[in-house]
Amino acid sequence: MPVPVSQMWTVASYVISQKLKGRKQYPVVLMLEPLLRCNLACAGCGKIQYPAHVLKTDLTPEQCFRAVDECGAPLVSIPGGEPLMHPQIVEIVEGLVARKKYVYLCTNGLLLKEKLDQFRPSKYFSFVVHMDGLREEHDFAVCREGTYDKAVAAIRESLGRGFRVTTNTTLFDGAVPESVRQFFDAMMDLGVEGMMLSPGYTYDKAPDQDHFLSKAKTRRLFRQILSNRGERWRFNMSPLFLEYLMGRREYKCTPWGMPTYNIFGWQKPCYLLQDGYFDTFADLLRETDWDHYGTESGNPKCANCMVHSGYEASAVNDTFGSVSGFLATIRATLFNKYRDPDVPGGSSPSPHRGPGQLVQISTPRDV
Repeated sequence: MPVPVSQMWTVASYVISQKLKGRKQYPVVLMLEPLLRCNLACAGCGKIQYPAHVLKTDLTPEQCFRAVDECGAPLVSIPGGEPLMHPQIVEIVEGLVARKKYVYLCTNGLLLKEKLDQFRPSKYFSFVVHMDGLREEHDFAVCREGTYDKAVAAIRESLGRGFRVTTNTTLFDGAVPESVRQFFDAMMDLGVEGMMLSPGYTYDKAPDQDHFLSKAKTRRLFRQILSNRGERWRFNMSPLFLEYLMGRREYKCTPWGMPTYNIFGWQKPCYLLQDGYFDTFADLLRETDWDHYGTESGNPKCANCMVHSGYEASAVNDTFGSVSGFLATIRATLFNKYRDPDVPGGSSPSPHRGPGQLVQISTPRDV
């Protein structure tokens, strides 16, 4: 099931309308964090490192709706923490869907099956299940055995009930390109709508500071993963952003393109850096020194950042900012194999299998 045409049209018409109005700073996706607590303690994540009283705090549905209305972005991503732990998450999702926002609820999948009855399928709503590779790699990344199998079971159940499902994968230093390519095949076998990718970014609160990628390593890794691309792979993200990750084009950071709102307010300047908070979105735009952020700024905190929250918005802006950007997007969509003699070709072999059966390529043990 591909991304709905209505969603693509909504985003395209929104961006074009912002440009026609002469606005240079406008959001495309709101990163709405209704809570920071989680039921996992991943080594590469710093969200749960806050003190207990902070982790117990939730945004109310009214606070969420006010932020969404104030921001105006057509897409709303709900990360966390683990959003399914929020006692009013269903009310929040239903309120955003009623506003005809395209909502992506990010989850590790552990609570998804038991919560599924509370949600209703809609073209405006998608579950985004965080998957960091095949079983061994994923369970290692999230620091708990058995999470891969539970997430896969939850994805199957969600798809079977008619929900949109996308996966989100963060890649760190040490990722094995061929294993990642096999993982892409496995997700396509499973039947997800598309996949989202991002390199890991070294931010202060993450417990593991040793496995984040430099910019050079990011480009080398993504070139090895995305060249000679598998025929079946579908990515739910800008094709120009994928080219950026491969080192085929350069972009400046657009941190206001995916602003973050959480229990502290509007986070300056982006989802991962925390240089202060504002009470209103207008204050965030007006009072932030945006030239101080991005790899081109010289800010050491941004030196190796290539994450989607800063650079995918740049790619979207490129698509609709000029005829050349639009044509580049069409070209990247139609001619996306990127033949490279130094990279193994095509997707990994896929033996015949029954409907919905996931081939597990990396199976060190059954949990």
